[in-house]
Parts: sequence; C-alpha cells; structure tokens
Amino acid sequence: MRLFILILCLFSAQIADAQVGLPSVRVPLPGAGLPSLPTATLPRESDLDAEFRGTDLRNLRALQIRTLLRTHRDVIEADPHGNPIVRGEVLVVAPSAAAFQAAAAAGFSVVRESTLDALELRVVVLRVSSGTARSLARLQALDPDGLYDFNHIYIESGTSITANVFAPQTPHVDEEAGAVAVASTTRIGLIDGGIDPAHEVFSGLTLHQHGCSGRVVPYEHGTAVASLMVGRAPSFHGAAPGSELYAADVYCGLPTGGAADVVAESFSWLVKEKVPVINVSLVGPPNRVLEGVVQRVIAGGHIVVAAVGNDGPAAAPLYPAAWPGVVGVTGVDARRRVLVEAERGAQVKFAAPGAQMAAAKSRSGYTLVRGTSFAAPIVAGLLALNLPAPDKAAADRALVALAQEAVDLGAPGADPVYGFGLVGEALRRQPVLTTLGAD
Repeated sequence: MRLFILILCLFSAQIADAQVGLPSVRVPLPGAGLPSLPTATLPRESDLDAEFRGTDLRNLRALQIRTLLRTHRDVIEADPHGNPIVRGEVLVVAPSAAAFQAAAAAGFSVVRESTLDALELRVVVLRVSSGTARSLARLQALDPDGLYDFNHIYIESGTSITANVFAPQTPHVDEEAGAVAVASTTRIGLIDGGIDPAHEVFSGLTLHQHGCSGRVVPYEHGTAVASLMVGRAPSFHGAAPGSELYAADVYCGLPTGGAADVVAESFSWLVKEKVPVINVSLVGPPNRVLEGVVQRVIAGGHIVVAAVGNDGPAAAPLYPAAWPGVVGVTGVDARRRVLVEAERGAQVKFAAPGAQMAAAKSRSGYTLVRGTSFAAPIVAGLLALNLPAPDKAAADRALVALAQEAVDLGAPGADPVYGFGLVGEALRRQPVLTTLGAD
C-alpha cells in the first residue's frame, strides 16, 4: 500500500485514471542461461568507478561542450550559462503578426520554420542581427507574452568505454528460460543519432528512419541505444526485441546536430506516427520552447523516457529528463550500485543496467557501453511492451505496473538515487563476448 501511495505521489500529473489491480508487466526472461563475460578482456567495474571518482564529473560534459565551441565557433556559441547554442539563432513559438512585424523592424529575419501539425504548433527560427543573448532579451521585451528561447544543442549522455570490437559467441541456452516474444504490433520511438540498419541486431526488423533529408547517417551512440531497445540476434536482444522502430536522427553528422528545433520536429513526427513510447538519451539545459513541445507529447498519451545524465550526483538537473511527466532513468552497475557519475534528484523514476554492458557498434560487432544513455532504452523498451498505442490512462497504468515490478534499492520506497527501483536487470548479462581486435 505504501508503494502504491508513493507511486501516486510521484506520478500525480500522469495517473489520474490509474486503477488498482493492474495487469503485470511482461518483463523479459533472464538472459537464456548465458555465462558471465570473460573478465580477462574487460575492464573491472571497480577500476572504472575509481577512474570516475578521481575526476570532476561536471567537467566531462563541459569538456565536450568546450570542444564543440572551439572546433565549430563559426556556427556554435555559448549561452550566458555556458550551454551550447546555434550561433545567431532564436526560437519562437507561434509568433503573432504584430510580433513578426516588430521583429522584422528590429532587424530580425526568418531562417526557417516548422509547422508541427501533430502538436498544433509552429516553431520559427529567427536570425539575430547581433549578439544572440542581447537579441533574445530584446525580442522578449518587444513581445512579453511570446515564447522565445535559444536554439540549444542537446548531446548524448553516455559513451563506449572500450575501443575493442566484440562478437557474440553461441550461448549455452537454457531450454526452460525461453525467449522474449514481442508482438509485431509493438512500436517504439527513438530521438538520437542515426542507426546502422546493416547491423545484425536489426536484421528482419521494421525500421523507419527520419531526418537528414532522407539520408542514413549511422552514429555510434544511436546504434547502441537502438540495439538495447529493439535489437535481436542469436546471442543478443534488447528490452523489446524485434519491435518496430521509429528512429529520428537529430545529428546527421552536422556540428549543430541536436539543436532544439530539430528535436522538436522529431517529437512531432513520432506523434504523427502514433508511436506510444519515445526514448531520448540526450541531455541539455532547460528550454522553454522544447519543454512546451514535450508537455504536449505527454498530454497526448505518449510516454517520454530520458536519461538523467552523467554530470555527477551534485549537478543541476538536465533535460528533458527533469521536465514534469518525463520518465527519468539512471544507471546501475553489475552490483546494483548507482553509477558514480549519474545525476540524482526527483527526476529519477527508474534505474536500469548502465555499465559493463554490450551494445551494437556501427558497421559490425559490439562494444561495452557506460552511462545513463544506455539505461534509458531498457526502460523505454519495457514500457513499450505494455503500451500498444498512445493513451493517457493506459500510459499511467504501464508506469504504475513497472514501478510495482521494480526491485527497490536504496532507501525504502521511491528515492532520488534509484527512483522506484531497478528494472531490466537480466538484460545486462548478454551476450557472451570475445575480443576480436581494435578499431
């Protein structure tokens, strides 16, 4: 009873229609009796934790941001808080005719605009005349009731921890363990980099890739995350293997990849396609325009799952995971310990495997991954098994059911470290891997 009350409190904005006595979640069965990974070829978790503990965790993402700013200063700059933004661009939602005229008179011009029909929104990108931060403040002063913000850039929340390429061995199969059966109607969405459709884990799957003007631009992070959601191979499977995947590429190999306006358009596409669960393993600062988009997506009965980020336990919350209604996911290691670099707070709703775990590598083979990026797709896949279509009441029930199935870790009940607890634990221990060589 106490757990149910806690669930109601944490998901108060989502579960108004939830009922007692919900059906159980179809959780994947254990990894078909697969033996442990050969320790001789893999870094020890204790060594990795020691390495992270000896680092200022907040500087890891900051270093990536500094590299972006230094390498692509012609198209990227920093906002007043140091977050990367597209240079000289400001976003506005549905500006009025009067606001347009005032902006044009002040020297602003339209770069592009997106009509997000599925969300009944129009997002316009304006080119500033000089000084992006000053220009944003000026636009807001000209139109106090308007919704304006920078065109922030969102980056991935996890990384490969080894340059080695791995290949699955044939596992020892436990006949009684069986395998996960996923209905062909299970559909799931991904907002990330492009995935490599030629990898064996996607063989025979129905994949819909969106963005990049129709080009397929495989990306290591997107491929790995997608494999953990829907991948299916003789010795590997994701949380919802064989599901139909709708993948929006927001990077396309561009230095300004991950821009807020592109992420917003990707959400609209997934809503239009009626994809019920959407995984976003990207992190960034709060953005008023993108927050409005995400809130409309959730209100429409979709579940948005996001990685909480790897800036450390004392870091400020990252988004979209920290927006109301989003299902924030943290990562744990093989001993059920939260990753030392994982963020903490009320945004954490679930924990899932996020270290010493194999994922597909672009082109071929597998690599070990670490970070909350790789925990989020496991939660998204489990939720997708119980939500065949966007529906607010059904989404609420799926979230409550998953929380009831979670293994409570840390302080009793929901807590800011593990949320409701650990799910998908069995998915971390497969496949069996053997080192083939370096990249």
